[in-house]
Amino acid sequence: MDAPADRPSGSTAASVAAATATATTATATLAPADDRPEWRPPRLRWLRRHPTLVLGLVLLAAIAAIALAAPWLATQDPQDIDPLARLQPPSAEHRFGTDALGRDVYSRALWGAQVSLTVGLAVAVLSTAIGILLGLAAGFVKPVEGAVMRVMDGLMAIPGILLAIAAMAVTRASLTTVVVAITIPEVPRVVRLVRALALTLREQLYVEAARAIGTRLPALLWRHVLPNMMAPLMVQATFVAASAVLIEAALSFLGVGVPGQTPSWGNMMAEGRNFVAVAFHIILYPGLLLAGTVLAINLVGDGLRDALDPRLARQL
Repeated sequence: MDAPADRPSGSTAASVAAATATATTATATLAPADDRPEWRPPRLRWLRRHPTLVLGLVLLAAIAAIALAAPWLATQDPQDIDPLARLQPPSAEHRFGTDALGRDVYSRALWGAQVSLTVGLAVAVLSTAIGILLGLAAGFVKPVEGAVMRVMDGLMAIPGILLAIAAMAVTRASLTTVVVAITIPEVPRVVRLVRALALTLREQLYVEAARAIGTRLPALLWRHVLPNMMAPLMVQATFVAASAVLIEAALSFLGVGVPGQTPSWGNMMAEGRNFVAVAFHIILYPGLLLAGTVLAINLVGDGLRDALDPRLARQL
């Protein structure tokens, strides 16, 4: 007896079931996945892409905050002398101990941050400004190029620390003379960098087009050349600042930096070098602060280089 016409056969039912399963699988495949990457705000993505810059900025901001708040954070006057409390180890009263004259190392270390950061910032600004002027002149004004570069070569032939010591030897010891003495050997680095950038940029089509339409040289440098130099100049300025902080500490350690009564990290380490065996804390804490400051500035420089270089930015 034949099967009813409206009842599907076994093979037909199996085909329908297979087709239904295939359609279900395809639908599940086309459906959006649940494990899509979580959306993050642009600021968080930027922080994840540039951790070195963020770490350096955080450290540098902390040190700058300490320097600015030194009058309130210091527990004692950095110049107060207490002969009865000489060479005491760290305690509740003297957090970093005392030096050979009984002065509080903690308070002097906080005030010393002001000296180091002031010197680093001032030298970076002055050397960058002078280097831009001389470098642009050497790159775009042919008659002065030879004279400027020969002077820079002569300055670079002498170690920077020796130039600074020579400058300090003929002047009166003060914070201003320290800044000037350190700026002199730092200028040639910036001049050579700016000149190299200028020689490259002056061959670009947009510079040639600006010249073709009659743009004067000052306007050409201000509008078209200088803005395209800012990224490498910012990075160079951070390295100059780190070098200035180290040179200032070295000059003070050698006794030719800021006056001896001024609390600076170099002076503190110089005063404590004769007591390392009995009071190591005198040079320990200023040394740690000095190393941390230089590390923070260098981290900022490396982070800026990674963030501002288009080639490195595409790789991140």
